[in-house]
Amino acid sequence: MYSPALSERPDIGSILHALAHSSRRPRYAFMVLGLIAEAARPDGRAGPWVAGADGVPQPLREWVAGKLVPLAAYDRRRATLRRKVEERLGPRASDKMLVAAALEEEALAVGKANVSRAVSDLVKAGFVRRYYAGRVRGHQNRGGGRHAVYIVAPPVLNAMRSRPTLV
Repeated sequence: MYSPALSERPDIGSILHALAHSSRRPRYAFMVLGLIAEAARPDGRAGPWVAGADGVPQPLREWVAGKLVPLAAYDRRRATLRRKVEERLGPRASDKMLVAAALEEEALAVGKANVSRAVSDLVKAGFVRRYYAGRVRGHQNRGGGRHAVYIVAPPVLNAMRSRPTLV
C-alpha cells in the first residue's frame, strides 16, 4: 500500500487518499492528525502533556478528545447519550447542572476511545508512531499512570503545517 509518510513530499491530498484506504473514518482520523500536528513540537513529538485552554497541562489524548467533543454536540448520538445519563442518574436527573456535567464526562470518555481508534488508523497508515510515557503502577490496569506520546512522521508533519491558516 502506498503511504505518503514514506514518500519524499506528501501533500494533504495524498494523506487523505491514504486515510480513505486505511480507515473506516478517514475524516475523523484526518482531524485527529491535524490536532496532533498542532500540538507537536518541531521534532514531531506530541505529548504526553499539552497545555489546555486554561494553561493547565492535560494528557494529550484527553486534549484531542476535548477539542473534538463540540462536533457531536447536536448529533443524534448525543441525545441517546443524554437519555442514558438521565436514566443512570434516576431522580437526580432533574438537576440540569448535574446532567450536563455527567454528559460532558461521558462524552469525553467516548471521545478518548474514538481518538485511540483514529490514532490506530494513523499508525496503520504510517503517519504516526506512538508509545507511552510515565510511571508504571502494579495493578490490573497495566497502563495506569502512563500517557500516550504520538510522533508524527516528519514529511507528514511538514504537509500538515504547510498551510497554517484556513483558505
